[in-house]
Amino acid sequence: MLTSVPVGTKSLKDYEGIVDAEVIEKARQLGKALNGVKILNLSSTAFGGGVAELLYTLIPLMKDVGIDAHWQVIPGSEDFFTVTKLFHNALQGMDLMTTPEMIETYLNQNEENSNLFSGDYDIVMVHDPQPAAMISYLEEKGKKNGKWIWRCHIDLTAARPSVWEFLKPYLELYDAAVFTMTQYIKEGFDIPKIAIVPPTIDPLSPKNMDIDIRTIESILERYNIDKDRPIVTQVSRFDPWKDPLGVIDAYRIAKEEIPGLQLLMIASMATDDPEGWHYYEKTSRHAGGDPDIHLLSNLEGVGNLEVNAFQRASRVVVQKSTREGFGLVVAEALWKERPVIGGDVGGIPLQVINGKDGYLVNSSRDCGLKLIQLLNNPEMAHEMGVFGKEHVRKNFLSPRQLVDYMELFSYLYEPVY
Repeated sequence: MLTSVPVGTKSLKDYEGIVDAEVIEKARQLGKALNGVKILNLSSTAFGGGVAELLYTLIPLMKDVGIDAHWQVIPGSEDFFTVTKLFHNALQGMDLMTTPEMIETYLNQNEENSNLFSGDYDIVMVHDPQPAAMISYLEEKGKKNGKWIWRCHIDLTAARPSVWEFLKPYLELYDAAVFTMTQYIKEGFDIPKIAIVPPTIDPLSPKNMDIDIRTIESILERYNIDKDRPIVTQVSRFDPWKDPLGVIDAYRIAKEEIPGLQLLMIASMATDDPEGWHYYEKTSRHAGGDPDIHLLSNLEGVGNLEVNAFQRASRVVVQKSTREGFGLVVAEALWKERPVIGGDVGGIPLQVINGKDGYLVNSSRDCGLKLIQLLNNPEMAHEMGVFGKEHVRKNFLSPRQLVDYMELFSYLYEPVY
């Protein structure tokens, strides 16, 4: 059997007064129509990265409104996750020459994982490419039941044809696909139903809930960060698409004018991302021993509460991605009334309204100059933060995504009487 992921409990009632009342009411209405429907979410890891973070909130909320929701993760060898990371990078535009060995590794693991699949579900939602080919083996064995949805969290605008054309026949076996933006849908992708569902954050999670100044200061002290000097933070995997080297370059530009500036680079090292270690080491070398650059991760005990504190302690938050499916950390920072300087790519412009709640940039120089501007104008930074929090409240909180998913489930679900 595949590994089931235990999740806690959440109540939709707790979001009353945070999100608009009509969103709560819509979720409850849809929950009545879907009461008892059995849904499985299938992903490659239970921690690290945005997919796991989303599911830890959405599955308990599905259960709360009456859906029989489950989550399982697939196993995989180091070779498999190395190949799927290469596929991920190629789908986001990086050059890759696929080899027969890569294809064999990917398909063999998907076939093995299909042998571990069991249970009858009304709907199965498969997240990203890692488990995407399982559906073909289940169909061959007559074990596919219910409706299947492929949930793409990746920016496919510059996907390399070698990988996309390989995956496409497997993806077209699905009954529906979900993308973050219409721009990510590839021309000629033939599937019965496509839904556009931007991700969301949970305002009540330890990463986003309100915390007091004493907690923030004690966490800063624990990690030897000076609370009296300005802090800039980027929270993301050590990954070439997050451009950690470019973030350090931007910090150095800003530090020439603001000598006391500190940079926090916070990451979660995930089991399905072998490349993360390589890029951590590369980032560390680029930091060059600067005592004001702090590279921190879950390996140093950084969890959701610590990330919350670091974002709230920051004057500005950066997300200088060169490709980005959505970027949950942008919404997290805006929710904490912090302006964000983000790469003008992918889902970031959905969140950062240029000049309103932050700035969109295309280079380290631009990022550094915008850092200087915001750090030297705290009133403007505060106004941007206030605008950003309301923008997130209206558009990017968990109950809205719950409603979007349930509307898709309602479209696909065919009750058996």
